[in-house]
Amino acid sequence: MHEYTSRVVWTGNTGAGTAHYKAYARTWDIAVPGKPVVQCSNDPLLGGDPGKMNPEDLLLSALSACHMLWYLHYASEAGIVVTRYEDTPVGQGEVGPGGAGRFVSAELRPVIRVKAGADLVAAEAIHHRIHAVCFIARSVNFPVTYAPHFEVEG
Repeated sequence: MHEYTSRVVWTGNTGAGTAHYKAYARTWDIAVPGKPVVQCSNDPLLGGDPGKMNPEDLLLSALSACHMLWYLHYASEAGIVVTRYEDTPVGQGEVGPGGAGRFVSAELRPVIRVKAGADLVAAEAIHHRIHAVCFIARSVNFPVTYAPHFEVEG
């Protein structure tokens, strides 16, 4: 078993607490022992600060990072030398009646640079093995697809 801890501290009390809906800010800090504090806010569509991470950003980023780490692991085992990995994932969300939202899908779009001579068919196939082992991907209830692009380093 693994245990993860975090400390989430609401920073949005502007003086009146939650006296009414517009009396408080939707901001908080995430503090994990020994790591930098991450300042967060609500989604900008819901009045949040667009300059701060929101829960949706964090979930999509965690999904992408977990996938990347497993990809690098499997590439290393397969003898595929990756020299650069960058992803621009896109998550699709929907808002239902009453304002409840959820992710309905995510697409990971990594650009992966590999050394010349890499087996690109094997490099692409790795993506389809990861969902079975990635902690985050196994924890979400929406489909995750992959649209990798490979660059070959000369």
